[in-house]
Amino acid sequence: MESPVLDIPSDEVADLLRNPYRLFAKRRRETSGVFRGSVMDWSAAPEAMPEKMYSAVSFDAVNRVFRDSKVFNSHIYDQTIGLFMGPTILAMEGKQHWDHRNLVSSAFKSKSLARWEPEIVRPVVTELIDEFIDDGQVDLVRQFTMEFPTRVITRLLGLPEEDLPWFRKRAVELISYHIHYKRAFQASAELKDYFLQQIDKRRSKRTDDIIGDLVYAEIDGERLSDESIYSFLRLLLPAGLETTYRSSGNLLYLLLTHPDQFRAVATDRTLVPAAIEEGLRFETPLTTVQRYATQETELEGVTVPEGAVIDVCIGSANHDEKRWERPEEFDIFRKRVPHISFAAGEHTCMGLHLARMETRVALESLLDRLTDITLITDDDPHIYGQPFRSPTALPVTFTKVR
Repeated sequence: MESPVLDIPSDEVADLLRNPYRLFAKRRRETSGVFRGSVMDWSAAPEAMPEKMYSAVSFDAVNRVFRDSKVFNSHIYDQTIGLFMGPTILAMEGKQHWDHRNLVSSAFKSKSLARWEPEIVRPVVTELIDEFIDDGQVDLVRQFTMEFPTRVITRLLGLPEEDLPWFRKRAVELISYHIHYKRAFQASAELKDYFLQQIDKRRSKRTDDIIGDLVYAEIDGERLSDESIYSFLRLLLPAGLETTYRSSGNLLYLLLTHPDQFRAVATDRTLVPAAIEEGLRFETPLTTVQRYATQETELEGVTVPEGAVIDVCIGSANHDEKRWERPEEFDIFRKRVPHISFAAGEHTCMGLHLARMETRVALESLLDRLTDITLITDDDPHIYGQPFRSPTALPVTFTKVR
């Protein structure tokens, strides 16, 4: 029996969660880079699959979809994550998108990043390592990669330390909207009320944090509405927590399972940026996003009708053999060719510089303070999931650097 959508044996559908790249490669070989159908498994609810469903799997096709926002727009998110986040730049296009992007981007200016690294990110990472450094063994997912982005975002927003447990719980509930949507709606409402209180506090006394920047951000005399601010702050949760913890975990797993490359990075820290980029290419934390075709168009020789939903497969694009030699190999020494993990065009991820900096600091700090880091393979830790991907666990042993 076959999946009605994926056209592969049903017993292979489970393999998608462990390694979707075999399916992606098959689709690239058999098509021009675009095909009718999905790269996602809809077999559990085939009735929910859009009638006009297409997938972009080559680098050129994915790049074109991202860059042509007039033809392929993001309004589809109004019916999905937008139900929980409210109106955000994720689903905006054109002038509305750029107006809001310019306003909120002031919170991510380069001088802020330069200050955040020594004042916030490194202290957070140091605190976390302090909590397990004397144990000689740790699960780097549970005690490190899942934890540090939450603490970083909390401090960047200027939230009280005692609110961290509550904030983390609401963030997880919101991120899990596809599993428990009623709980996600409740978390969304609670976060709205919470952020409105924080906004009011900053209107009475300005603070040097992201919420303070957003409250007073102004272009041509225009400021963000309360709804725009708290909706953007809710968007920061999946954008700033989910993807960062997954991408840093993916990189650590890849290095731990390629010990020669891990030793090279530990010996020569100038290789850290290359390792980060190769990790993002080889195992992007989010393999697939979606766009909506506003008109009939041709994409890589395939006619895509108006109203079609397109799976934009970043994970496949990053493994396109027409762009990379040996794309199915993790190799930090390969010739650098830009990947597309942060999207492209007007919806390029605004937090990409922060994400790279957080991952760099996390890796550098581990290498500075731990040595002989070795993955415990007894329970088969591995990268898992589709479209979100990250390690199930990263149990390691290590020696404390004296």
